[in-house]
Amino acid sequence: MHPLAAILLVDDDPSTNFLNEATLYSLRLTDTYWAAKNGAEAIAMLKRQEVSASPSRPILVLLDIAMPVMGGMEFLEALETLPRELQASVVVVVLAVSMTSDDLSRIGKYPVAGTVSKPLTGEKLTTILQLHFNAQGLGQLPPAQG
Repeated sequence: MHPLAAILLVDDDPSTNFLNEATLYSLRLTDTYWAAKNGAEAIAMLKRQEVSASPSRPILVLLDIAMPVMGGMEFLEALETLPRELQASVVVVVLAVSMTSDDLSRIGKYPVAGTVSKPLTGEKLTTILQLHFNAQGLGQLPPAQG
């Protein structure tokens, strides 16, 4: 069984989502990939959750900060309004080109597993997940890949 129920890519750039999915696919963390072009779409996808997620087999959300309609910060705020069991089944990693000190300060108020600078690589993601999975006792991940 894969360690993740699903991966949700939240970025308004379809090319970024495509490249990230290709990077993630090689890690074999899940069979289920979703893409949303803004936070509102991502919240809607989480609400209708089509997979069996749990704290031990979570949905990984790779979240861009700067997006139209609903940006990453607004997504994090909206995530807090979802049922607690769903919140506990979501692991958020912020994926951004650059962030201001205000962004970093605001992110610190939310349950974010980590931040990763774009472009996403297998090594960057594996490092974040190993830190999170080890802390949560969620199981084993494959070794880091470039």
